Amino acid sequence: MKSKSFMIIAGEPSGDLLAAELVTTLKESPGLNSAVYPAEFFGAGGLWMKAAGVELAFDMTKHAVIGITDVLKNYFKFRRLFNQLLRLAIERQPDVIVCVDFSGFNRRFACAVNRYVRSRGAFCNWNPKIVQYVSPQVWASRPERADAMAQDYDLLLSIFPFERDWYAQRTPKFRVEFVGHPMVERFHEIGKAGGAVPLLLLPGSRRAELQRHLPLLLAALELLKKDAPNLRARMVLPDGALAELARELGVPADLEIQIGQLPQALAQADVAIASTGTVTLECAFFGVPTVALYRTSWLTYQIAKSIVTVKYLAMPNLLADEEIFPEFIQADATPEKVAAAAFDLLCDEVKRNEIKRRLTKVVASLGGKGANRRAAELILGLADQ
Repeated sequence: MKSKSFMIIAGEPSGDLLAAELVTTLKESPGLNSAVYPAEFFGAGGLWMKAAGVELAFDMTKHAVIGITDVLKNYFKFRRLFNQLLRLAIERQPDVIVCVDFSGFNRRFACAVNRYVRSRGAFCNWNPKIVQYVSPQVWASRPERADAMAQDYDLLLSIFPFERDWYAQRTPKFRVEFVGHPMVERFHEIGKAGGAVPLLLLPGSRRAELQRHLPLLLAALELLKKDAPNLRARMVLPDGALAELARELGVPADLEIQIGQLPQALAQADVAIASTGTVTLECAFFGVPTVALYRTSWLTYQIAKSIVTVKYLAMPNLLADEEIFPEFIQADATPEKVAAAAFDLLCDEVKRNEIKRRLTKVVASLGGKGANRRAAELILGLADQ
């Protein structure tokens, strides 16, 4: 009996954590990791995956970028990493390849693997199952990507409730399963105790985001302190490298910088100012009224503006189909507007409570605990086919 082998690819910090949780759950599955035939896990990711026992070819999370301009600047580096992973996959021939988020890179990788298998014809005894965990936002822009995904993947694991129906209408033969959001289980034991830190600043988890958002956040904070001199604020960053960059960019001495432990910080916060993206959903889970903002390069914004069809960028707003969190994007994201919206939330407890009430419905739509268990069961079922 041959042991099962899994190749896992995650390219960003949030995907690295999700992949690590999935691997831990897979390892706990009955019969998968016997002493005689232990399962193998290898691929590319970050520190969370390494801690979960994944054999990493390299740390992919160190190369996370955002926007078309950053991708173009790093094209040759990504091509080199891509080819290295493709050679690794062909050499070790995993039973299952699990692509976690990181959709642009991962879909091209799945396509390359399929192309290799087809090119070998009858002489190839390797035919891996390929899974995408977390859907790219094809429902927001370039929906034709769903057709390509149906050709590249055997299974898509969705973490948002509306996606399965969307794919069923667009690509009915593509297997898409809603497993729920892993965040629900990840944070369910952390209690809410707001007020200890009235304001959280959450500029993002990538260098480019920090460089673009930090000056805006600091300028907004300065305006807020003119009206509320004793306002206590804290900035949370995912790692020490970003914290060091923030200090180099210039952070006032009275602004506390916290590295990691975002859930604990959210549990203590009254209001947040945050980059749109995954973190706004975490704010929603903890019932923290949030001012959402985003700035990117001019070219990336012009391209996005021409192809994005959704009304909102913050995921809680998308799930609710209404603006629960005020959003300020690109030129609209000014210190004056951001500060005014944050000050309004800080001063109006009634408004904060109304936002919290609406957020409970958003969180309820994400499914109950057990997303990674459901994902693991579906992956193992596919592997056994």
